[in-house]
Amino acid sequence: MLRIAVQSKGRLFEDTMNLLAEADIKVSTSKRTLLVQSSNFPIEVLYLRDDDIPQSVAGGVADIGIVGENEFLERGEDAEIVSRLGFSKCRLSLAIPKEVNYNGLTWFNGKRIATSYPNILGRFLRDNNIDAHVHVITGSVEISPGIGLADGIFDIVSSGSTLVSNNLREVEVVMKSEALLIGNKDMDAEKRAVLDEMLFRFEAVRSATDKKYVMMNVPKSQIDNIIEVLPGIKSPTVIPLADEGWCSVHTVLDEKRFWEIIGKLKELGAQGILVTPIEKMIL
Repeated sequence: MLRIAVQSKGRLFEDTMNLLAEADIKVSTSKRTLLVQSSNFPIEVLYLRDDDIPQSVAGGVADIGIVGENEFLERGEDAEIVSRLGFSKCRLSLAIPKEVNYNGLTWFNGKRIATSYPNILGRFLRDNNIDAHVHVITGSVEISPGIGLADGIFDIVSSGSTLVSNNLREVEVVMKSEALLIGNKDMDAEKRAVLDEMLFRFEAVRSATDKKYVMMNVPKSQIDNIIEVLPGIKSPTVIPLADEGWCSVHTVLDEKRFWEIIGKLKELGAQGILVTPIEKMIL
């Protein structure tokens, strides 16, 4: 049985539960139970605070864990990064009051910086030869400048709306963060086999993200031109139709370029274009 440590609440919890569900790993999300076994996959889920997950994985309390990269680097625990999951993205940034004239990193010399990430901030300041006073605070770091506790802050930024509401502006991005799947370095072969199956399912889910399955009818005379436009995974599928002058073409498109490509296909005579979402994709 593989044990996975998961954040007990917040956006990372929601994103993690969605990933498990899409991978058809059924787990109860009852708030009253800290340890829950999956009903259809050989794992059990341990719900923890995010800052407890790295230590739990490194110490063997859990075999693997899903945690923000920011927390993993801040804790500095001896666990391996198994996979980058690509969700719950944010950044750790320095921010100061909007009205302050900022002229570069040297502004922070001699200043007080409030943060919940003293280790990451300390390394950044040392690497850039900045002599600042780091004030460790938990909770609402962003209010520190407003109450005179600090001159600036170092904290997580997602949309930036929290900074705006506290009259702050982001001046330096120190690192970008996303959800990581981390693992204990001493997992046995049986647990690694379960982990490999889980990773296979996760990859099938991630590969389908922002992808669309597209079917269309195209004139045979335009087949070569249309295939040249399509950036599919491999060669598109071409199926003859009852009308000898037409074929049906099936392919996969990235949603980011979808409308650009569809426009070109219509110009080349494509008709009856049918678009469907993809739940899983095994490459």
